[in-house]
Amino acid sequence: MPRDLAPDVLERFAKAFDADPTARLLQNAVTKTQVDDVALDRRVVTSIDHSVSHLLDDWGATSQEKSGRCWLFAGTNLLRAGAAKKLGVKDFEFSQNHLLFWDKFEKANHWLESILATADRDVDDRTVAHLLATPSEDGGQWNMFVALVLKHGLVPKTAMPETASSSNTRQLNRDLATVLRQAARDLRARAAAGATAEELAEAKEDVLGTVHRLLAIHLGTPPESFLWQWKDSDKEFHREGTMTPLEFADAYVTVPLANYVCIVNDPRPANPYGRTYTVEHLGNVVGAPPVTYLNVEADLMKTLASRAIVGGEPVWFGCDTGQMSNSDLGLWDAGLYDRAAVYGTTPDLGKADRLLHHESLMTHAMLFTGVDLVDDVPRRWRVENSWGAEKGDKGFMTMNDNWFGEHVFEIAVRRDALPEDLRAAVDAEPVLLPAWDPMGALAGS
Repeated sequence: MPRDLAPDVLERFAKAFDADPTARLLQNAVTKTQVDDVALDRRVVTSIDHSVSHLLDDWGATSQEKSGRCWLFAGTNLLRAGAAKKLGVKDFEFSQNHLLFWDKFEKANHWLESILATADRDVDDRTVAHLLATPSEDGGQWNMFVALVLKHGLVPKTAMPETASSSNTRQLNRDLATVLRQAARDLRARAAAGATAEELAEAKEDVLGTVHRLLAIHLGTPPESFLWQWKDSDKEFHREGTMTPLEFADAYVTVPLANYVCIVNDPRPANPYGRTYTVEHLGNVVGAPPVTYLNVEADLMKTLASRAIVGGEPVWFGCDTGQMSNSDLGLWDAGLYDRAAVYGTTPDLGKADRLLHHESLMTHAMLFTGVDLVDDVPRRWRVENSWGAEKGDKGFMTMNDNWFGEHVFEIAVRRDALPEDLRAAVDAEPVLLPAWDPMGALAGS
């Protein structure tokens, strides 16, 4: 039988608290100060500095402002170093707004296709409910970034600059979600009434016309072509002429995007290492290769990431940045906050349990731009964030290696960097995870 909170139980708890001077002292502190400021372990903070043995970044940090475009910023930050070198300039940015427009438009089409594919299910079916809860998210995954670049190309930031809505997507997402949910209602009703596939496709196209108009109003119209000219660091003028976004990407992307694979560390017992996985209804570009992960041990992820950095290439990664991190200081450590001392608890959820019990999932994507190696073993990592230059070390952060194993979920690496047996595993038929699986989370902090 369920038991309520009886008066004697409440009295016992209150007396125990009043009899504990440490609890009363902490109450005094936390009622006047944020708990993380009280729990911040100064011993950890003073043990970390921002230096690393292998450093790649020689450019300024970017800012996604009030949007969930971290994965697009991390992707374009990976590409911009090579572009800047080829252009002969100190700093360079691709337009993140250009990619945001096409991501929103492609996602709308992908989402509507999923709505049509599940139209025969009840509206409170778990998959349908998941879709309806997330019609217009900003976030994404590595494979989704690659799909956008390969289909829609890139443009310099000057060709499609930021707008009020690209820098603060809340109202755009609100209104886009309303359009899409209304479309879901109407498309499901048409399907239930016996509409043909052709009729449903026409109705979906009408919705996409509204979506395109909404996005153009908020974000501007993506250029079909633009005149590209610039001055390099030596003040020499260059004019490339009129280019399309695909031509620009072909000219200035210096890494083989199509040859990258996404590897993850998912230690849940049901998902063995050495296998590939995908998530139902996850993606943005219909017809692009599915979002696929190769599951490996965390130590292999560290090895591959450090080798790439030592070889001169930054590494895109996704993590749960809400765990044991301080954005103002720009520090990540698995023991950064001593919350156990504050609450008198013993937290013991491991990475697998955090995934299983909804305590953690990937929330943010960034770029590794440095690593501190001691006898070829990583000690700490340098991270390029996209939260502006005011945080951390002028926008760059420092991650202790103990945080990597606990809270980094995925990285993108070149396929030929994998051990030979895992290269073959990449081509295996992926295990299909349900739409609500935490490995389908989109980086969007």
